Amino acid sequence: MTRLVKTVLLVAGLAAALWFGAHWYAEYRVRHAFAQAGMSDKAAACMGRRLVKHLSLAQLQKLTALQEEKHTVHGLVKAVRRMDDPRIVDVTGTSALLCTAGFAR
Repeated sequence: MTRLVKTVLLVAGLAAALWFGAHWYAEYRVRHAFAQAGMSDKAAACMGRRLVKHLSLAQLQKLTALQEEKHTVHGLVKAVRRMDDPRIVDVTGTSALLCTAGFAR
């Protein structure tokens, strides 16, 4: 019985580590991409936190297709609108507005 409990706890711990690790890595990639595109470090970190918090990992994966787009806030919002996912459009647009204006941290 204790072996089963230990195994379950180990699997749960590994699953939690993978879950948080995947989100941390996704935030890092988003933050780094926006910083390389010319966004200030503070705004890029804000965008990374907000996008990872409000979007699923599958939706974040869709955003990787935007790496070829023009890297401005207006260009980003324009490219996201073509994605046909209203949740991505809403979150990205509001995050861009709040983070570049300084209203979000």
